[in-house]
Formats: sequence, C-alpha cells, structure tokens
Amino acid sequence: MKKTHPIYNLRFGLLCLSSLLFSSSYNLLIPELPGYLSGLGGSNYIGLIIALFTLTAGLSRPFSGILTDKIGRIPVMLFGAVVCLVCGFLYPVLGSVAGFLFLRLLHGFSTGFTPTAIAAYVSDIVPANRWGEAFGVQGVFFTSGLALGPALGSTIKLYYSYDILFYSSSVMALLSMVFLFNLKETLIEKTRFEWRMLKISKTDIIAKEVFIPAFITFLAYFAFGMVLTLIPDWSDFLGFQNKGSFFVAFTIASLTIRFLAGSASDKLGRKVVVQVGLIILIAALLVMVFLQTRIGLLSAAITYGLSMGILSPALNAWTVDLSPENARGKGISTMFIALEAGIGLGALMSGWYYQNTFQNIPHTMLGCAFLAIVGLLFLNFRKANLT
Repeated sequence: MKKTHPIYNLRFGLLCLSSLLFSSSYNLLIPELPGYLSGLGGSNYIGLIIALFTLTAGLSRPFSGILTDKIGRIPVMLFGAVVCLVCGFLYPVLGSVAGFLFLRLLHGFSTGFTPTAIAAYVSDIVPANRWGEAFGVQGVFFTSGLALGPALGSTIKLYYSYDILFYSSSVMALLSMVFLFNLKETLIEKTRFEWRMLKISKTDIIAKEVFIPAFITFLAYFAFGMVLTLIPDWSDFLGFQNKGSFFVAFTIASLTIRFLAGSASDKLGRKVVVQVGLIILIAALLVMVFLQTRIGLLSAAITYGLSMGILSPALNAWTVDLSPENARGKGISTMFIALEAGIGLGALMSGWYYQNTFQNIPHTMLGCAFLAIVGLLFLNFRKANLT
C-alpha cells in the first residue's frame, strides 16, 4: 500500500486540513488567556496556563500511544478534537480562577491524543524514505494553526468578547472532525476499546529506542513553553497592539522551511539537520535577549520560526525511524511526552520567575538558550552512531 500511494493524495490532504483546524482551535486562545485569567483575579497563576495544559497532555501520551496501536488512529484523533469542542463551551460557564485552571487541565487531553494519532497515520500512508518530507508538509498545516489561531483569536477578542472567542474555538474543533469522518482507518489489526487497555505498566510509558530524539525534543521545546507564556506580555511591553504578531511572524518563517528541512533530513540524515536547527534556535533566543525592540522581537520570531521549522519534521521522522513498526504509537507518544514536559516545565518555570516583572523575561530566554546549547553538545560528543 505504501508503494502504490504517493504522499500527495486525498487522504493526506484531508488529514492536513483537519490538522490545521485542530491546531487553530486551541491556539486561538493562547494570546488572550493571560489577560482573561488576570481579569478573573488570577494574575499570579499565569505560568499555569500552559503548564497545566501540557501536564495532562504529557500524562495522557502513554494512553494515546497504546490506544493508537490498539483501537486505531482515527478514534484517537476524534477524541482529542471532541475535548477541544467541549472545553470551548465550558470556559464561559466556569468563570472562576479554579474553574479556569480545571479546564486547562481538561483541555490538555486534546493535544495528548490527536497529534500522536496524526503522526502514526502519516507513517502508515507514506513510504519510509519520505517520512521527513511528509512530516514537513503535515507540519506546515499544523504550524499554520499557530499563526492563524493567535492572530484570529486576538482579532475576535478585539472586536467581540471572550465568550465569542471560546465558542469560535469549539467551531474550529468541530470543523476539524468533519474532515476526519472522511478518512479510512489504516490500522489493520485493530480491536474494540476495553477499559483494561488503560491499565499501563512501566514498559508501556517510554520507548527507550527513541531516547535521543526525545531528549533533544525536551531541551528544544523548553523555549516554546517560555514563548507561549511570556511573549504575549513581552509583546505588549514592547508596544504591539496585536499580541499574536510574534506568532504570525514565527509561523510564516516556519512554513517557508519545513518542507525543505524535512526533505533534507531524508537525504542528509536526521542528526545533521537537527544540529543546524539547534544552532538557529540559540541564535533566535539571543536576538530576543539583546534586541529588546519591536523590530528585534519580529527578527527573533522569524529566526525562531526557522529553527522550529527545521527541528520539528526532523525530530518526528527520527522518532518514527527508531520506533518498532508494531509499536509506532508508543514511540511517537514517548517523543510527545518529552515535548510536553519541555513545554510544561518551560512555561511553569518562566512564569514563576517572571512574577509580572518585565526585566526578568530576558533571563528566562538566556536559560532556554543554555538548554539548547546542552542539546547541541550532546549530539556532538555522544559516541553512539546517530543517523
């Protein structure tokens, strides 16, 4: 099947469109949530906005991996979209700090499930020698949600209200489900869901085979947690009216490089491409620190977008390379656990250190740059054969 179906077919196109809408659904809220939480009286909990979301996303990864390999890719994708749909309607109902934080925990299940199944589905319908290219293309759509979501979300809040913003998030999730209903399941030996599937052992949580790309993912995405948490306030401090401007510039830059980076990792090897991505990531963080102007932040956003556009498809493909075919969901979920851990800890620690003091933000950026340097040194000096 993989040899007779090219990458660019109807199934791949529908999956990419669903991925775009799903990503837009929860990213729609990102730039406005700090202000919303502060309005509820929870300004001291800004760091938890992303941290709680990624906590449940990370905790649910082992379950999503097992279920992806047992009951199928599409049911797991649908479950994540349903969570986004429900949470969008509940935010206006639970209008308290405690209710908001509870919903951030619940909302995290969405990205704990859907992206794992998407990655497994892509690996099912694409030949192994073009995984990097395929993840690059699919990543273009998913990452577009990082730009479309925040930019559209800030515009909705500017002209309407928080309630309309939350309902719009639900509509995006519903539309993403429409495309999934037209996809054919790719898991051949699937079974019916049973509650005992949720009983996991230590061996079900982490796939040791994918340790290297997972470790690099953790270090690289620590900065992403900082960006999601502090860049909206940092943008406001530097004079941006639309807090989503950084994310628009970041995403456009990421889109321009993802396809080429994914294809390059197929030809040159994952390690070389990941090293280049880490070097550019370090440069982006240093630009954020030393050019504290609107032009400087936009320049950093572009550089940061290039780095993540290079790292994401290469790390995804590297993870699939190392995952056993009959446990691909487990390997992918391990990488995503590392991703969520990096984002969550980055958000939590940067929010804790920030304490509404803008002078503290550059210090968190330097800390993230240091972790990226650690990742680069790890790849350069590790004696094991890395492909």
